[in-house]
Amino acid sequence: MGLKDLIVMSTPVPTLRDRIVLITGAASGIGRATAIASARNGARLVLTDLHADPLDAVVQEINDAGGTVVYHQSGDISDYDWVRSFANQVDAEVGVADVVMNIAGVSAWGTVENLEHRHWRTMVDVNLMGPIHVIECFVPQMIRRGKGGHLVNVSSAAGLLALPWHAAYSASKFGLRGVSEVLRFDLRRHGIGVSLVCPGGVDTPLVDSVEIAGINRDDPRIKAQIARFHKVAVTPETAAAAILKGIRKNHFLVYTSFDIRFGYWWARKFALPYEILMRVANNQFDHLARASARSLERKAAAQNGTDVSST
Repeated sequence: MGLKDLIVMSTPVPTLRDRIVLITGAASGIGRATAIASARNGARLVLTDLHADPLDAVVQEINDAGGTVVYHQSGDISDYDWVRSFANQVDAEVGVADVVMNIAGVSAWGTVENLEHRHWRTMVDVNLMGPIHVIECFVPQMIRRGKGGHLVNVSSAAGLLALPWHAAYSASKFGLRGVSEVLRFDLRRHGIGVSLVCPGGVDTPLVDSVEIAGINRDDPRIKAQIARFHKVAVTPETAAAAILKGIRKNHFLVYTSFDIRFGYWWARKFALPYEILMRVANNQFDHLARASARSLERKAAAQNGTDVSST
Protein backbone atom coordinates (compact mmCIF):
# COMPACT_ATOMS: atom_id res chain seq x y z
CA MET A 1 0.00 0.00 0.00
CA GLY A 2 1.51 3.31 -1.13
CA LEU A 3 1.46 6.68 0.58
CA LYS A 4 -1.49 7.84 -1.51
CA ASP A 5 -3.49 4.78 -0.46
CA LEU A 6 -2.83 5.61 3.19
CA ILE A 7 -4.29 9.08 2.72
CA VAL A 8 -7.03 8.67 0.12
CA MET A 9 -9.57 5.90 -0.35
CA SER A 10 -11.87 5.78 -3.33
CA THR A 11 -15.53 5.54 -2.39
CA PRO A 12 -16.28 1.80 -2.44
CA VAL A 13 -20.03 2.15 -3.13
CA PRO A 14 -20.77 5.49 -4.83
CA THR A 15 -24.27 4.33 -5.79
CA LEU A 16 -26.70 1.69 -4.57
CA ARG A 17 -28.10 1.02 -8.02
CA ASP A 18 -28.07 -2.72 -8.74
CA ARG A 19 -26.13 -3.35 -5.52
CA ILE A 20 -27.17 -6.11 -3.13
CA VAL A 21 -27.97 -4.38 0.17
CA LEU A 22 -28.64 -6.25 3.40
CA ILE A 23 -30.61 -4.38 6.08
CA THR A 24 -31.46 -5.71 9.53
CA GLY A 25 -34.32 -4.26 11.55
CA ALA A 26 -36.07 -3.47 8.28
CA ALA A 27 -39.67 -3.67 9.53
CA SER A 28 -39.84 -0.37 11.41
CA GLY A 29 -38.14 2.88 12.32
CA ILE A 30 -34.78 3.71 10.77
CA GLY A 31 -34.46 0.25 9.20
CA ARG A 32 -37.76 0.55 7.35
CA ALA A 33 -37.03 4.09 6.18
CA THR A 34 -33.56 3.06 4.99
CA ALA A 35 -34.94 0.05 3.13
CA ILE A 36 -37.48 2.22 1.31
CA ALA A 37 -34.87 4.89 0.50
CA SER A 38 -32.42 2.25 -0.73
CA ALA A 39 -35.07 0.74 -2.98
CA ARG A 40 -35.73 4.16 -4.48
CA ASN A 41 -32.02 4.37 -5.22
CA GLY A 42 -32.13 1.13 -7.18
CA ALA A 43 -30.78 -1.30 -4.58
CA ARG A 44 -31.58 -5.00 -4.67
CA LEU A 45 -32.62 -5.60 -1.09
CA VAL A 46 -32.11 -8.44 1.36
CA LEU A 47 -34.23 -7.65 4.42
CA THR A 48 -34.64 -9.18 7.84
CA ASP A 49 -36.40 -8.32 11.08
CA LEU A 50 -37.50 -10.10 14.23
CA HIS A 51 -41.18 -9.54 13.40
CA ALA A 52 -42.50 -11.41 10.37
CA ASP A 53 -45.79 -9.62 9.64
CA PRO A 54 -44.41 -6.04 9.65
CA LEU A 55 -41.48 -7.26 7.55
CA ASP A 56 -43.84 -8.76 4.99
CA ALA A 57 -45.75 -5.46 4.93
CA VAL A 58 -42.56 -3.49 4.18
CA VAL A 59 -41.59 -5.93 1.43
CA GLN A 60 -45.05 -5.55 -0.12
CA GLU A 61 -44.83 -1.75 0.10
CA ILE A 62 -41.43 -1.70 -1.61
CA ASN A 63 -42.48 -4.12 -4.34
CA ASP A 64 -45.71 -2.18 -4.98
CA ALA A 65 -43.63 1.00 -5.41
CA GLY A 66 -41.43 -0.66 -8.04
CA GLY A 67 -38.52 -1.52 -5.75
CA THR A 68 -36.73 -4.85 -5.62
CA VAL A 69 -36.56 -7.16 -2.61
CA VAL A 70 -34.64 -10.22 -3.72
CA TYR A 71 -34.82 -12.04 -0.40
CA HIS A 72 -36.34 -11.54 3.04
CA GLN A 73 -36.72 -13.62 6.15
CA SER A 74 -37.68 -12.91 9.75
CA GLY A 75 -35.34 -14.01 12.50
CA ASP A 76 -33.39 -13.11 15.61
CA ILE A 77 -29.94 -11.65 14.95
CA SER A 78 -28.91 -12.41 18.54
CA ASP A 79 -29.09 -16.11 17.60
CA TYR A 80 -25.80 -16.91 15.85
CA ASP A 81 -27.06 -20.22 14.41
CA TRP A 82 -30.02 -18.45 12.81
CA VAL A 83 -27.79 -15.73 11.31
CA ARG A 84 -25.42 -18.36 9.91
CA SER A 85 -28.32 -20.23 8.32
CA PHE A 86 -29.75 -16.98 6.94
CA ALA A 87 -26.37 -16.02 5.48
CA ASN A 88 -25.98 -19.42 3.83
CA GLN A 89 -29.39 -19.04 2.18
CA VAL A 90 -28.59 -15.51 0.99
CA ASP A 91 -25.24 -16.69 -0.43
CA ALA A 92 -26.94 -19.52 -2.28
CA GLU A 93 -29.95 -17.64 -3.64
CA VAL A 94 -28.72 -14.05 -4.05
CA GLY A 95 -24.95 -13.88 -3.84
CA VAL A 96 -22.52 -11.70 -1.92
CA ALA A 97 -23.85 -8.50 -0.38
CA ASP A 98 -22.30 -5.22 -1.53
CA VAL A 99 -23.57 -3.30 1.49
CA VAL A 100 -24.34 -4.67 4.95
CA MET A 101 -26.37 -2.46 7.28
CA ASN A 102 -26.71 -3.36 10.97
CA ILE A 103 -29.73 -1.27 11.98
CA ALA A 104 -31.73 -3.60 14.24
CA GLY A 105 -31.60 -2.68 17.91
CA VAL A 106 -33.45 -2.46 21.21
CA SER A 107 -33.24 -0.09 24.14
CA ALA A 108 -33.67 -0.12 27.92
CA TRP A 109 -32.72 2.66 30.33
CA GLY A 110 -32.38 2.92 34.07
CA THR A 111 -30.02 3.47 36.97
CA VAL A 112 -27.82 0.60 38.04
CA GLU A 113 -29.91 -0.17 41.13
CA ASN A 114 -33.02 -0.54 38.96
CA LEU A 115 -31.58 -2.33 35.95
CA GLU A 116 -31.97 -6.09 36.04
CA HIS A 117 -29.56 -8.63 34.59
CA ARG A 118 -31.97 -9.26 31.73
CA HIS A 119 -31.65 -5.61 30.65
CA TRP A 120 -27.85 -5.82 30.43
CA ARG A 121 -27.99 -9.19 28.70
CA THR A 122 -30.56 -8.13 26.11
CA MET A 123 -28.68 -4.93 25.23
CA VAL A 124 -25.45 -6.81 24.64
CA ASP A 125 -27.05 -9.79 22.88
CA VAL A 126 -29.08 -7.72 20.40
CA ASN A 127 -27.19 -4.45 19.98
CA LEU A 128 -23.63 -5.77 20.07
CA MET A 129 -23.55 -9.50 19.46
CA GLY A 130 -26.30 -9.22 16.82
CA PRO A 131 -24.21 -6.96 14.56
CA ILE A 132 -21.13 -9.09 15.30
CA HIS A 133 -23.02 -12.19 14.13
CA VAL A 134 -23.99 -10.39 10.92
CA ILE A 135 -20.43 -9.19 10.39
CA GLU A 136 -19.08 -12.70 10.97
CA CYS A 137 -21.49 -14.26 8.52
CA PHE A 138 -21.57 -11.69 5.69
CA VAL A 139 -18.34 -9.65 5.57
CA PRO A 140 -15.80 -12.48 4.95
CA GLN A 141 -17.52 -13.26 1.64
CA MET A 142 -17.18 -9.59 0.70
CA ILE A 143 -13.45 -9.78 1.45
CA ARG A 144 -12.94 -13.01 -0.54
CA ARG A 145 -14.81 -11.61 -3.53
CA GLY A 146 -12.25 -8.80 -3.71
CA LYS A 147 -14.57 -6.12 -5.15
CA GLY A 148 -14.99 -3.95 -2.06
CA GLY A 149 -18.22 -2.99 -0.36
CA HIS A 150 -19.55 -1.09 2.62
CA LEU A 151 -20.47 -1.90 6.22
CA VAL A 152 -22.88 0.28 8.21
CA ASN A 153 -23.25 -0.10 11.97
CA VAL A 154 -25.90 1.96 13.76
CA SER A 155 -24.66 2.96 17.18
CA SER A 156 -26.16 5.93 19.03
CA ALA A 157 -25.44 9.24 20.67
CA ALA A 158 -25.16 6.95 23.72
CA GLY A 159 -22.17 5.38 21.99
CA LEU A 160 -20.40 8.75 22.04
CA LEU A 161 -21.65 10.54 25.16
CA ALA A 162 -22.29 9.58 28.80
CA LEU A 163 -26.05 10.04 28.80
CA PRO A 164 -27.86 9.52 32.14
CA TRP A 165 -29.63 6.19 32.70
CA HIS A 166 -27.95 4.68 29.61
CA ALA A 167 -25.34 2.40 31.22
CA ALA A 168 -26.67 -0.88 29.79
CA TYR A 169 -27.56 0.65 26.44
CA SER A 170 -24.20 2.41 26.21
CA ALA A 171 -22.38 -0.84 27.01
CA SER A 172 -23.69 -2.21 23.72
CA LYS A 173 -23.42 0.97 21.67
CA PHE A 174 -19.91 1.91 22.84
CA GLY A 175 -18.93 -1.70 22.08
CA LEU A 176 -20.27 -1.43 18.54
CA ARG A 177 -18.41 1.84 18.15
CA GLY A 178 -15.17 0.07 19.11
CA VAL A 179 -15.79 -2.77 16.66
CA SER A 180 -16.45 -0.24 13.91
CA GLU A 181 -13.36 1.82 14.72
CA VAL A 182 -11.14 -1.22 14.31
CA LEU A 183 -12.89 -2.54 11.19
CA ARG A 184 -12.60 0.91 9.65
CA PHE A 185 -8.86 0.23 9.34
CA ASP A 186 -8.89 -3.57 9.04
CA LEU A 187 -11.23 -3.52 6.04
CA ARG A 188 -9.66 -0.56 4.25
CA ARG A 189 -7.08 -2.74 2.47
CA HIS A 190 -9.96 -4.75 1.03
CA GLY A 191 -11.71 -1.68 -0.37
CA ILE A 192 -14.55 -1.98 2.16
CA GLY A 193 -15.79 1.24 3.74
CA VAL A 194 -17.21 1.42 7.26
CA SER A 195 -19.78 3.90 8.57
CA LEU A 196 -20.70 4.32 12.22
CA VAL A 197 -24.11 5.97 12.49
CA CYS A 198 -24.74 7.87 15.73
CA PRO A 199 -28.37 9.01 15.83
CA GLY A 200 -29.62 11.39 18.45
CA GLY A 201 -33.36 11.67 18.84
CA VAL A 202 -35.20 9.80 16.09
CA ASP A 203 -38.98 9.60 16.26
CA THR A 204 -39.46 5.83 15.96
CA PRO A 205 -41.81 3.38 17.73
CA LEU A 206 -38.85 2.55 20.00
CA VAL A 207 -39.38 5.87 21.80
CA ASP A 208 -42.78 4.81 23.13
CA SER A 209 -41.82 1.20 23.81
CA VAL A 210 -38.40 1.61 25.46
CA GLU A 211 -38.36 0.13 28.95
CA ILE A 212 -37.24 2.55 31.65
CA ALA A 213 -36.44 0.48 34.74
CA GLY A 214 -37.97 1.81 37.95
CA ILE A 215 -39.84 4.62 36.21
CA ASN A 216 -43.60 5.14 36.01
CA ARG A 217 -44.25 6.02 32.37
CA ASP A 218 -47.75 7.19 33.31
CA ASP A 219 -46.32 9.95 35.49
CA PRO A 220 -47.19 13.33 33.86
CA ARG A 221 -43.58 14.46 34.22
CA ILE A 222 -42.33 11.43 32.31
CA LYS A 223 -45.02 11.90 29.67
CA ALA A 224 -43.97 15.53 29.32
CA GLN A 225 -40.34 14.50 28.73
CA ILE A 226 -41.38 11.96 26.10
CA ALA A 227 -43.57 14.56 24.39
CA ARG A 228 -40.63 16.99 24.39
CA PHE A 229 -38.48 14.28 22.79
CA HIS A 230 -41.01 13.84 19.99
CA LYS A 231 -40.85 17.56 19.24
CA VAL A 232 -37.06 17.68 18.77
CA ALA A 233 -36.49 14.22 17.26
CA VAL A 234 -35.81 13.87 13.54
CA THR A 235 -37.85 11.57 11.34
CA PRO A 236 -36.63 8.08 10.38
CA GLU A 237 -36.52 9.35 6.79
CA THR A 238 -34.03 12.05 7.78
CA ALA A 239 -31.87 9.42 9.46
CA ALA A 240 -32.09 7.17 6.40
CA ALA A 241 -30.98 10.01 4.11
CA ALA A 242 -27.96 10.62 6.35
CA ILE A 243 -27.04 6.94 6.20
CA LEU A 244 -27.20 6.76 2.41
CA LYS A 245 -25.17 9.95 2.12
CA GLY A 246 -22.60 8.44 4.49
CA ILE A 247 -22.25 5.46 2.18
CA ARG A 248 -21.97 7.60 -0.96
CA LYS A 249 -19.33 9.84 0.66
CA ASN A 250 -17.60 6.97 2.51
CA HIS A 251 -17.88 8.84 5.82
CA PHE A 252 -16.97 7.00 8.99
CA LEU A 253 -18.96 9.03 11.52
CA VAL A 254 -22.51 9.67 10.35
CA TYR A 255 -24.74 12.01 12.35
CA THR A 256 -28.48 12.28 11.87
CA SER A 257 -28.75 15.69 13.58
CA PHE A 258 -26.46 18.62 14.33
CA ASP A 259 -26.87 18.44 18.12
CA ILE A 260 -25.00 15.14 18.38
CA ARG A 261 -22.23 16.30 16.05
CA PHE A 262 -21.80 19.43 18.19
CA GLY A 263 -22.08 17.49 21.48
CA TYR A 264 -19.36 15.03 20.52
CA TRP A 265 -17.09 17.86 19.35
CA TRP A 266 -17.74 19.69 22.64
CA ALA A 267 -16.96 16.57 24.70
CA ARG A 268 -13.60 16.14 22.97
CA LYS A 269 -12.55 19.78 22.98
CA PHE A 270 -13.84 20.93 26.37
CA ALA A 271 -13.52 18.05 28.81
CA LEU A 272 -14.28 19.88 32.07
CA PRO A 273 -17.37 21.79 30.81
CA TYR A 274 -18.59 18.52 29.31
CA GLU A 275 -18.20 16.76 32.67
CA ILE A 276 -20.06 19.54 34.46
CA LEU A 277 -22.86 19.44 31.89
CA MET A 278 -23.20 15.68 32.29
CA ARG A 279 -23.33 16.05 36.09
CA VAL A 280 -26.09 18.63 35.79
CA ALA A 281 -28.03 16.37 33.41
CA ASN A 282 -27.54 13.43 35.75
CA ASN A 283 -28.86 15.46 38.69
CA GLN A 284 -31.92 16.46 36.68
CA PHE A 285 -32.62 12.86 35.73
CA ASP A 286 -32.13 11.81 39.36
CA HIS A 287 -34.70 14.38 40.46
CA LEU A 288 -37.11 13.05 37.85
CA ALA A 289 -36.50 9.47 38.99
CA ARG A 290 -37.19 10.34 42.62
CA ALA A 291 -40.40 12.12 41.71
CA SER A 292 -41.48 9.15 39.60
CA ALA A 293 -40.65 6.75 42.45
CA ARG A 294 -42.88 8.71 44.81
CA SER A 295 -45.61 8.57 42.18
CA LEU A 296 -45.26 4.78 42.00
CA GLU A 297 -45.42 4.52 45.78
CA ARG A 298 -48.62 6.57 45.88
CA LYS A 299 -50.11 4.46 43.09
CA ALA A 300 -49.25 1.22 44.91
CA ALA A 301 -50.61 2.60 48.17
CA ALA A 302 -53.88 3.58 46.51
CA GLN A 303 -54.25 0.09 45.08
CA ASN A 304 -53.59 -1.42 48.50
CA GLY A 305 -55.91 1.00 50.27
CA THR A 306 -53.16 2.48 52.48
CA ASP A 307 -52.02 6.04 53.12
CA VAL A 308 -48.47 6.42 51.87
CA SER A 309 -48.01 9.62 53.88
CA SER A 310 -48.31 7.64 57.11
CA THR A 311 -45.62 5.08 56.22
